Amino acid sequence: MTAGNGEQGPPLRDVGCFAAVARDLSFSRAAVRLGMSQPAVSQAIARLERSLDLRLFARTSREVQLTAAGRALLPHAEALLEQAAAFSAEAGRLAGPRGKAIGLAYDPLVGTLAAQVARRLARNARSAGAEVELRPAAWADAMAELVRGTATVAIMSAPFPPGLATTARFHVPVTHLAVPAGGPLAGTAPVRLEQLTGHPLLLPRALWVQLPGRLRTALQRQVVAHDVDDLAAALDLVAAGRGLMPAPRLLAETVRRPDIGFPPLGLDDLRMTYGLVWDRENASAEVMAIVQTVQEALRRRGVT
Repeated sequence: MTAGNGEQGPPLRDVGCFAAVARDLSFSRAAVRLGMSQPAVSQAIARLERSLDLRLFARTSREVQLTAAGRALLPHAEALLEQAAAFSAEAGRLAGPRGKAIGLAYDPLVGTLAAQVARRLARNARSAGAEVELRPAAWADAMAELVRGTATVAIMSAPFPPGLATTARFHVPVTHLAVPAGGPLAGTAPVRLEQLTGHPLLLPRALWVQLPGRLRTALQRQVVAHDVDDLAAALDLVAAGRGLMPAPRLLAETVRRPDIGFPPLGLDDLRMTYGLVWDRENASAEVMAIVQTVQEALRRRGVT
């Protein structure tokens, strides 16, 4: 990024810090996810705000919120980071293939997409000679697979691992509430915010990191877990009366359990973000074939 007067634009590292803080609305959580100290993240944001001559966050002792300028710039920042990741991946591909076998870890919630990608790769001449092994894995397991190298690529939910390339992001709407069958909210349609008062809540990790600030403030005292990544297993806790769980439409439409109900949830703009994650150092031709196939599958399905 170079300005017309020859001066350098904001460093990608600072833009990445901005996007991380914006997603978490927390400097401390963003620092943990980025593997940085909190002062370093704060300095990066201050440096970026000075270079842009804009205030990106409104900060108090209790909360962090995006300013109007921050909200307007966030999509551009995410697009810039994704383009940088794609640039690195394409450079790795042009440098030549460095691997053959591909392990594709995926969240079971998006298993249909993973299966579709595997089928298309099997029919695609570009992937000839590459064996694709599907490995269902919740968030923590997918992370472990990537670290061990048993999976080369993962379709996983936010928050995305720091230091790895992420592209082909898409959103899964959260439209229902998982409740015990026969419970007081089982027949409610839709469930409103005030009706959740007094009920313990289990929140999917990907929903917690994107929860609007007003809802985070309203619900934080009721949240007993904000890092649920195995949604199917969490339904056992719901059925046992350990908490209620906001659920993606995909889960509500596919799970049939006599001990679980899925009344509609009357809260707007709740969603979980997923993306394709891989190590830039392993951007082989086979990995790029998966990237391109996932992007094509999402375009055909009209998923955003």
